[in-house]
Amino acid sequence: MDKERGFAGYVAALSETLGHADRVEPLGDYCRGLMLSGDRKSVEPMAALVAPQRAGAKHQSMHHFVAKADWSDAAMLAAVREQVLPALGAIEAWIVDDTGYPKKGSHSVGVARQYCGQLGKQDNCQVAVSVSVANERSSLPIGYQLYLPREWAEDAVRRKRAEVPANIGFATKSTIALEQLRAARAARIPVGVVLADAGYGNDTDFRLGIAALGLTYAVGIQSSTTVWAAGHQPLPPHGPWGRGRPGTHLRRNRAHQPIDVKALAHELHARAWRRIEWREGTEGVLASRFARVRVRAAHRNEVRGEEWLVIEWPLAETQPTKYWLTTLPPSIAFKELVRLIKLRWRIERDYQELKQELGLGHYEGRNWRGFHHHATLTIAAYGFLMRARLTGRAKKNSAFRPREPLLRLPPQPKNFIPRGSPRAT
Repeated sequence: MDKERGFAGYVAALSETLGHADRVEPLGDYCRGLMLSGDRKSVEPMAALVAPQRAGAKHQSMHHFVAKADWSDAAMLAAVREQVLPALGAIEAWIVDDTGYPKKGSHSVGVARQYCGQLGKQDNCQVAVSVSVANERSSLPIGYQLYLPREWAEDAVRRKRAEVPANIGFATKSTIALEQLRAARAARIPVGVVLADAGYGNDTDFRLGIAALGLTYAVGIQSSTTVWAAGHQPLPPHGPWGRGRPGTHLRRNRAHQPIDVKALAHELHARAWRRIEWREGTEGVLASRFARVRVRAAHRNEVRGEEWLVIEWPLAETQPTKYWLTTLPPSIAFKELVRLIKLRWRIERDYQELKQELGLGHYEGRNWRGFHHHATLTIAAYGFLMRARLTGRAKKNSAFRPREPLLRLPPQPKNFIPRGSPRAT
């Protein structure tokens, strides 16, 4: 009963963002359906679980609420944050990530042949970019937007059919992520170090954009990224030639060239490498071999400030496996530096639950609004589960344990077969 009261209060708080009283019931129904047991978290099977004796009417109201109703995803996510962040505790990181959903056909908004992390290859899918706040205990998405491939952004017919807003054009994933970071800063969300993989960290403008927001970062880079390290510095611009103006461009020659981080790793002395443990995993302590060195990112005509280059090279490997650039302070302890960089594991763990347990990728509609409404409601349901665990018996643990249902199924009629069930065909 306490769980039910807690859920009712949570829904009541979120409903303040909806604008119409008749949207409160489908909000609760949809979040409840996402949290109940069920293989498929699309509207029809959820309606059958929530209201088995009047599934048709419930399906209609839930479908309208998610696919058609004009309520704000941003306002709803802000309400979720207000309810959940006090239980989460101190924020250590803002994690930038993207996640893919395999999709058949070509009509669902944003679907295209592109890399899908869930499949580990190029395939037909939708991809969404997100920013989550995180610490070792959990993470919560605070920004979430579909990536619209150029072929979609420039196709007026497909845009109209999928009801893509007029102000949404083509934007790279890094650009979308930076907009989400700006929105988070404007909302005065407690800051953390920005973490991202090399898909974002290789983008110089992305790193510069983070710094311009007054944020620190620890982002992955490719082995071919070039830096200026000790003994590798550009030459100053040419002085004036006769009556001409002095040069403005930094110079390079054979003796003054940046070095790629892979080559730099091979130049490091054996004493530069340390074995560092960063957390307890499911199969024991996680540890590897790391080195760090102060470098400057090699931009064509600008000497950037110093930052840490962190390199991971496990003893069992013949080559370094990962590289990061980070603006975390020069004085930070090496072990703490590695722990923060490795905190990206948190988003991978939580996205697994958002997808597998709560059906983040199960929306079957085709339009822009429905895609984002479904994702927002999935995050809302996840936020309720997170808050319940963090304030309940799991509060003593440093990490979550597998989810247990928090809400009971409503009474079902005898011999009831849910709509959408294979037994109903």
